[in-house]
Amino acid sequence: MAVRKIILLGNPILRQKAKPVGKITKAERQLIDDLLETMEAHEGVGLAAPQVGIPQRIFVARWEGETFALVNPEVEWQSKETVMGMEGCLSIPGVQGKIIRHEKIRVRALDADGKPIVLQPEGWLARIFQHEIDHLDGILILDRTDELFWVVEEETDEGETKVRLIPTTKDAILAAFRRRRKTAPIPAR
Repeated sequence: MAVRKIILLGNPILRQKAKPVGKITKAERQLIDDLLETMEAHEGVGLAAPQVGIPQRIFVARWEGETFALVNPEVEWQSKETVMGMEGCLSIPGVQGKIIRHEKIRVRALDADGKPIVLQPEGWLARIFQHEIDHLDGILILDRTDELFWVVEEETDEGETKVRLIPTTKDAILAAFRRRRKTAPIPAR
């Protein structure tokens, strides 16, 4: 297992529709292990293969102690009920957005061993799955909302960390990431 570089906003792979996985080989299982380790190292709750420069339809998630690895996920159903919630993204660090997601979904996929599975996440796990499936379709949180915020951590006089959300725009975020241009190199495959 290895921690891979996460590519950042501005890298064109994040805007591509990921390719379906044919057969799950040792390489795909290694990618899943690496995605899990990378997600953990960055304290994330989900990570999609395109975020590490691999345009394949694979994502991992961890919520409430349970780990998920989905290959070729497809949303079969989504509830009419939606919920607004704050989301961040490891490929757009320091930014969060208020995003409306379906409260419940049903997803058909393959597990890490290539076996068909059907999952029906709800609440935050459904939100995580929808966010990661968006990555597989080249969709980012910037495409889902106009309510965007810079996340700024400040230390108080008492030595505690305080988080402030500063309203911003999609254009300001894009401009800031163009200036950064710290997009990690794409690993050879």
